[in-house]
Amino acid sequence: MTEVTIERLGMHGDGIAAGPVYVQRVLPGEVVAGDLAGDRLDNARIVTPSPDRVAPPCRHYKGCGGCSLQHARDGFVEAWKREVVMRALAAQGIEAEIAATHTSPANARRRAKLSGRRTKGGALVGFHGKGSDTLVAVPDCKILRPEILVQMPMLEALTIKAASRKSEIGLLVTVTQSGLDVVVETERELTNELRVDLAEFAQNNRLARLTWGDEPIGTLLPPTQRFGAADVAPPPGAFLQATAEGQAALTAAVLRGTAGAARIVDLFAGAGTFSLPMAKGAEVHAVEGEAGMLAALDKGWRVAQGLKRITTEPRDLFRRPLLPDELARFDAAVIDPPRAGAEAQMAEIAASTLKRMVMVSCNPVTFARDARTLVSAGFRMGAIEVVDQFRWSPHIELVAAFAR
Repeated sequence: MTEVTIERLGMHGDGIAAGPVYVQRVLPGEVVAGDLAGDRLDNARIVTPSPDRVAPPCRHYKGCGGCSLQHARDGFVEAWKREVVMRALAAQGIEAEIAATHTSPANARRRAKLSGRRTKGGALVGFHGKGSDTLVAVPDCKILRPEILVQMPMLEALTIKAASRKSEIGLLVTVTQSGLDVVVETERELTNELRVDLAEFAQNNRLARLTWGDEPIGTLLPPTQRFGAADVAPPPGAFLQATAEGQAALTAAVLRGTAGAARIVDLFAGAGTFSLPMAKGAEVHAVEGEAGMLAALDKGWRVAQGLKRITTEPRDLFRRPLLPDELARFDAAVIDPPRAGAEAQMAEIAASTLKRMVMVSCNPVTFARDARTLVSAGFRMGAIEVVDQFRWSPHIELVAAFAR
């Protein structure tokens, strides 16, 4: 039995003791005893608990890997996430102010990737244990929206249809304004007989849309999301902010950062999360690599009332970033790249005459790297807002405005 004292939490929320030794689900200052296996302490037992330790609110927490920080009080998690952002910026030589932290409430996640597996008695749908192939049912999950939880029996029935006896399937489930949008990820062949069966299943269970891999099964009602004044039906599996509350916080920050701009370019625009709200007061050019998302954006814009012009451009911004002469016709830019950031596009923005921009990010490390490029080019970074949509996880999103 080895005893260690936890010094800090790592980027993934695991505890780090001298060595380093890594321990799951512990807090700084705690004395922990367990079995040392390489650089990890297994079968950990808390000898001296932290005053920030609380009883996990979810009964599934011990076995489920969907959350990793339910053992910490909310105030600690908020402070830790702010610290992660500040450390990432400090590593790039940037001093910053964090103005606010927006934490989504429990049972707010409207989009989740679940797994399904057939069993002798039926089917099991849930999340995997942390670092494990074990699947854990989560009927009382504290992060998923009630609209998803109440449909667990339906997802189990769908798993019986979609999974072979030995394989596991993925179920990407999204709450929309008209019902659940479900994408089934499976290796099972979609036969004509199965297609008819699934179409009937979708109708009987009032699914807004059911998709089998890339194959559409049926759309009972358009699976719409509200972006500003527009209703948009993104393609199956398209990116969507995890919670409505998180989307609202990010959108408000983007609108503040672009206020007064007459012409805005929205980079990595997706299906219009920010383009459509901004179009209430500005002309917007939306650039995105996925043409299907832009088509959904355009359709939503054309039906909505009271919006200024939105133009769209399908373009791979990693391979073909907008160049300084293209950026010159805009008063402001908004960018919301994937976790890898937007290194190439930031270099072009830095070399352009653009005066204002807002950066949204889901990765503090690449945010800090890209912010360094902007600051080196004369931009001043405003106060950061941290948006915690993935409650009780180490995932962090943030947004900040830049001007020069």
